[in-house]
Amino acid sequence: MFQESYMRKIVAVVGVMAVLALASYTYYTIKQAQYMYSGPTTISVTGTAEVFAKPDIATFTFSVEAKEADASATQNKSAETMNAVLAYLKEGGVDEKDVKTEYYNLSPRYEYPQTICSEWGYCPPQNGEPKLIGYQVTQTVSVKVRDMAKSGEVISGVGGKGATNVSGLSFTIDDEDAFKADARKQAIEDAQEKAEVLADNLGVRIVRMNGYWEEEGGYPGYYGMGGGMEYGDMAVSSQKAIAPELPTGENTITARVNVSYEVK
Repeated sequence: MFQESYMRKIVAVVGVMAVLALASYTYYTIKQAQYMYSGPTTISVTGTAEVFAKPDIATFTFSVEAKEADASATQNKSAETMNAVLAYLKEGGVDEKDVKTEYYNLSPRYEYPQTICSEWGYCPPQNGEPKLIGYQVTQTVSVKVRDMAKSGEVISGVGGKGATNVSGLSFTIDDEDAFKADARKQAIEDAQEKAEVLADNLGVRIVRMNGYWEEEGGYPGYYGMGGGMEYGDMAVSSQKAIAPELPTGENTITARVNVSYEVK
């Protein structure tokens, strides 16, 4: 009898403890739920678009170099050659605002004592000091040619006037804003279409747009030939250079947007 009563008490205590444990768990779960996200349901999509446009500007760089024994004579020789090139560009219809000096340097030139190495590979230390033998001027200029039909003639002509290292030829668009706006509009339309398809597949309805950001950076791509051409070291020549054909191809302007929508 005593043992039966004792067991009932044990069962009652265990039951009370189970109820208390369940109550504690329920309370903890409710408290945790207060911190869970309860905002609107959203979907996010990415829209992309490309717009193609024909370049209307040719850009290239060239250098003028001069070497003389005297600093003043070196600068004078460089200036004479540069003035001849600039006069040629002006006669060719290139506006002054489209010609810009990117680099100018006057530096001394030295002759260093020669060191004769032995047949076993040993090179004794140099004897004597470097000897100043003259000066060198290097001036680099960038040019924009807006008349694309003349770009080949202009580039070949500067070499004939004494320019060297004619390089860095690229084709660009003077005003890309209109093309960028068109690409952005198409990318947004692409995102909207994707969002409608996704919402239909999920069985929800789009309520409103609640987020937008646009990915920026990078440069327009180039299609066709012509970008990055280099003429190397074009020496002064008495013969007129043949104007090269410069296919411009097309530039592509890209847009990429990310849009999020609230759905129900």
